[in-house]
Amino acid sequence: QVQLVESGGGLVQAGGSLRLSCAVSGTRFSANAMGWYRQAPGKQRELVAHITSAGATSYPDSVKGRFTISRDNAKSTVSLQMNSLKPEDTAVYYCKVRIWTGVDYWGQGTQVTVSS
Repeated sequence: QVQLVESGGGLVQAGGSLRLSCAVSGTRFSANAMGWYRQAPGKQRELVAHITSAGATSYPDSVKGRFTISRDNAKSTVSLQMNSLKPEDTAVYYCKVRIWTGVDYWGQGTQVTVSS
């Protein structure tokens, strides 16, 4: 059973920082690419950071230079460091893994609220 559990969300003022973590179990973590997504009210879920099994990272322009994704294969965790947060970053943040079968598994989500 693949499980993902996010933590670290909360309320922060604009310009502040938060660090999200996602603990993964039930799969060979080191072999999987991981992604962080977010979904704001009334909007589609969007990718905000991706890291391959080899550690290569990619970001959309909206968060590039502010967000950093990292992974700790020994602890089976993936993290998202978010700096210079803006009110438009307010959303529920999810981590996702796609295992070797092609099936995606999602965490339950963690709320990030950035006040102006």
